[in-house]
Amino acid sequence: MILTQLIESTRIAFDQIFANKLRSLLSALGVVIGISVVIIMGWLILALNEVVENTFNMMGADMMWVTRFDWSGGTRWEEMRNRKKFSLSVCQDFAKTMHNCELICIEGSAWGGNAVKYKNELYDGISVDGDDYNFQFTTNGEIDEGRYFSQMEIKYGMQVCLLGSKVAEAIFPNGNALGKRIHIIGKPFTIVGVLKKQGTAMMDFVDNRISIPLPTFIKCYGIDRDFSVGVKAGPYNLDEVRAETEGTMRTVRNIKPGQPNDFSINETKAFEEQTRVIRASVYGVGIGMTMLSFIVGIIGIMNIMFVSVTERTKEIGIRKAIGAKSHSILLQFIIEAAALCFIGAIISFILCSILIYSVATILPTYYPSANFLTPYLPLNLLAIATFISIAVGIIAGIVPARRAANLAPIDALNFE
Repeated sequence: MILTQLIESTRIAFDQIFANKLRSLLSALGVVIGISVVIIMGWLILALNEVVENTFNMMGADMMWVTRFDWSGGTRWEEMRNRKKFSLSVCQDFAKTMHNCELICIEGSAWGGNAVKYKNELYDGISVDGDDYNFQFTTNGEIDEGRYFSQMEIKYGMQVCLLGSKVAEAIFPNGNALGKRIHIIGKPFTIVGVLKKQGTAMMDFVDNRISIPLPTFIKCYGIDRDFSVGVKAGPYNLDEVRAETEGTMRTVRNIKPGQPNDFSINETKAFEEQTRVIRASVYGVGIGMTMLSFIVGIIGIMNIMFVSVTERTKEIGIRKAIGAKSHSILLQFIIEAAALCFIGAIISFILCSILIYSVATILPTYYPSANFLTPYLPLNLLAIATFISIAVGIIAGIVPARRAANLAPIDALNFE
């Protein structure tokens, strides 16, 4: 009996909606906007989570990079700029003193301004890093093609190099970079490998680099450079290694008790606050727009349902006169309001699918770092949006449906 009522009420609801197509479409517009905001917000949050996860994987969950710069932007630039450089001797003293970690690697950096030449083409804006033997055991040192530097090449400062994936694509778009010779600041280097793509939308610069042996880096750029230290905690307690890292670095940099650190320990936790702010911003804007759209949608659907009740007052009177129960009338109008919202959700699915596919396929061609965007809607988002749309329809339809259910049969039949 109940199933029969549901089927019959659903049939009547859709008949009424399709009988007044334009009116129904305009009434559902607020719901379409609201559901679209829910879908787009959810899609962006999932994409953001993917970026954060990839960034964490790139850095390594157990890796810490000690430099004078704070990668998360939590320290003022003026303060970081005025910190004394990380000298090679400080990094070496630090490496000798540390005990409770799996490995330590030392890296020198020459940011930008490096003229890289292949044949007659010049490439600017590429960073050159000097890396030691241990760098290959970090996530940033993973090789995609070729091999890492041999101990002999590092010991004697041979002029070999590894290309970041972004550099390899720019200089050798058709591949086959191994064995080729490029010139870095006028010096010839043989390519022995290509680093695995590591960059994300948050840190896409890591692929725009060339790695050379640390002794070679010192010969080419001198020892008066900024160096950094990578600490891999390994199976040891990360908090314990972090505490030892901070204490050891304060000692080798001669920081007196009570003075603030003049260095930063960069790890995955450094980005937690940054990503929390981004998430909160996306959620705040999305929820605000969604609530506004749904309020407009609920008012619009409630109005159309009141109009529908008024137009069908005699029909309600006839149904009650031949024995229809109030709960049956109530159910019919609630289903009609829910069906109206459900149709709005379907329209929203179609529009959002077109928009998301277009953005995810076109945007990365202009901004490659946007390749984390997925060109499809996850099923869980569709399920959530469907549930919300039906819930909004029920809320919007309760008051008009109760009014219809409470009509007296005689008054309804005499309505003009």
